[in-house]
Amino acid sequence: MSNAASILGHVVLRPTTDRDRDFLVRVYGSTRDEELSQVAWAEGQREAFVRMQFDAQDAQYRQHNPSGTFDVIEVGGRPAGRLYVDRRPDDIRIVDISLVPEFRGAGIGELLLVRLQDEAAASGRTVSIHVEIHNRAAQLYTRLGFVAVAEGGVYRRMEWRAP
Repeated sequence: MSNAASILGHVVLRPTTDRDRDFLVRVYGSTRDEELSQVAWAEGQREAFVRMQFDAQDAQYRQHNPSGTFDVIEVGGRPAGRLYVDRRPDDIRIVDISLVPEFRGAGIGELLLVRLQDEAAASGRTVSIHVEIHNRAAQLYTRLGFVAVAEGGVYRRMEWRAP
């Protein structure tokens, strides 16, 4: 069995808890690293900014997706990222899917997306996600059959429907 296959066999989701906050802030910060690295920050200022932005995003996600699931992605018992999903009557909305850098590129995101596609196909729903226009992950969504259905500002809404 390849290393990637052995990793993918140990991907599980578990609900977030208050004890996950520092890890979730790290996940969020890793998704903004490229843009935040362009600023000269005073000592501690970047970390404070990332925490403030995470708190605002987390509150907004939970307010707008009150029936959503907010899970930590674990690989072999180690936290690897987050998957937030709002299962609506006609749509499985991916609110956020993010992995910390050391787990990117191993097929974990693809595995989780395919699981959601299987769930959607079995229940007659679509899968949708809002993606920043310049996000490299859009290539993965396109490869998995997602299509752009709307654009607004820096975001593009992509949807997948079962064939």
